[in-house]
Amino acid sequence: MKPDIIQELIEITDRDRVLDSLDERYSYSYDASFGTFLPDVVVFPTSAAEVAKIMKLACREKIPVTPRGGGTSLSGGPLPVAGGIAIVMTRMNKLMEIDRDNLVAVVEPGIITADLQKKAEAAGLFYPPDPSSSSVCTIGGNLAENAGGPHGLKYGVTKHYVIGLEVVTPQGEIIRTGGMTVKNVTGYDLTPLIIGSEGTLGIITKAILRLIPKPAARNTLMAVFDDLIDSGRAISGVLTNGILPAKMEIMDNASIRAVEDYMPCGMPVDADAIILIEVDGHPVAVEEEIQKAAEICQKYNVREIKIAQNETEREELWKARKLVSPAITRVKPTKISEDATVPRSKIPEMFERLRQIREQYNVHLVVFGHAGDGNLHPNIIADARDIEEMRRVEEAVGEIFKAAIELGGTLSGEHGIGTMKAPYMEMELGTVGLDMMRRIKQAWDPDNILNPHKIFPQPGQTRVVLTQ
Repeated sequence: MKPDIIQELIEITDRDRVLDSLDERYSYSYDASFGTFLPDVVVFPTSAAEVAKIMKLACREKIPVTPRGGGTSLSGGPLPVAGGIAIVMTRMNKLMEIDRDNLVAVVEPGIITADLQKKAEAAGLFYPPDPSSSSVCTIGGNLAENAGGPHGLKYGVTKHYVIGLEVVTPQGEIIRTGGMTVKNVTGYDLTPLIIGSEGTLGIITKAILRLIPKPAARNTLMAVFDDLIDSGRAISGVLTNGILPAKMEIMDNASIRAVEDYMPCGMPVDADAIILIEVDGHPVAVEEEIQKAAEICQKYNVREIKIAQNETEREELWKARKLVSPAITRVKPTKISEDATVPRSKIPEMFERLRQIREQYNVHLVVFGHAGDGNLHPNIIADARDIEEMRRVEEAVGEIFKAAIELGGTLSGEHGIGTMKAPYMEMELGTVGLDMMRRIKQAWDPDNILNPHKIFPQPGQTRVVLTQ
């Protein structure tokens, strides 16, 4: 990076918020996916005005800019693939307002998701989107990737809770979309276009988020199955018999064993699968629905059902599910976490396809995730130092995406596309659909300086690359 550009960035912010040494830049060269790409400089703005000035400079000099939050992305969204400026939003982390009358929160993008949830609950309100990394990820990253989580089944994902944004364009202009009202049909609805655009169209500097009343009660049951396919049928059975759980999660045998080896929770290690079902709402309705869910599971060859009798037991039932990710990385050091999503009715078929992929490519494939909305998390555990194994893994990942699309599903339910899934975009969208997205990008960012090399496949890029 030219010294005069560095100096101009310092003048926009200050010396302490501009990092240009190699060791400092390296800390912002990776995320939770694959690949390391060094930015030329790292900048920490503290206001929308500073972000606008940085973008005006970048636009003038045609410097790539990559927005970044907590760096927890599993798809490569915040990787500075083209170098340039990494603009880190974590110091814009204020909760500006919780408005109980209008049921909204006004926040800056750097606020930690779990911190917002705690503040909302303290006010008797509820912000449902709950990605697994909520204790460390930022709202800005959630908005960029349209993050989901276990509550997505009943409450939806991030985009369903955003009613207004403040955004800096690639040219350095500040625009506002939506507002404080739930209803707003003035012109094109730009808010949902920006949500999930992975920082390729603009940089979010403020968000107005919808809150809802906190549910009065909740309870959870665990159902144990000797066959993964039966558990998939039970999931469909519950959802088609008048119950909409707040959360419905699944763990296969490999997940259960990994957790028990890591931190014993009393899970049945010989079971082929367990599902966790949580309902919430009025206390009377919760009691009735949890019992009805148990009765429905009985129809699908369930081995055992356990209903939590108090909050401590409820938390214990969820403990194993929360431990899956750290547990499986003890098996092998490299974890490829996918989020292929299929229609609910196709869950049993997807389970069978995943079994076939595991056997065909001889990979350590673990299945868990948000089964109630079809958002499965097939994770492959491998060792990146084993080149032959990683090539098999790459082929298996492609087959997972192909299976999801063939069953009427999608490449990503919540992680986003980034660099990891870009090669498969045409498989889902078709040539014309993908071209329409390119046209939108071109209209907003004609110089392609904002988060380049994301979402759209690069020439010759035909599959995910997990080996160098």
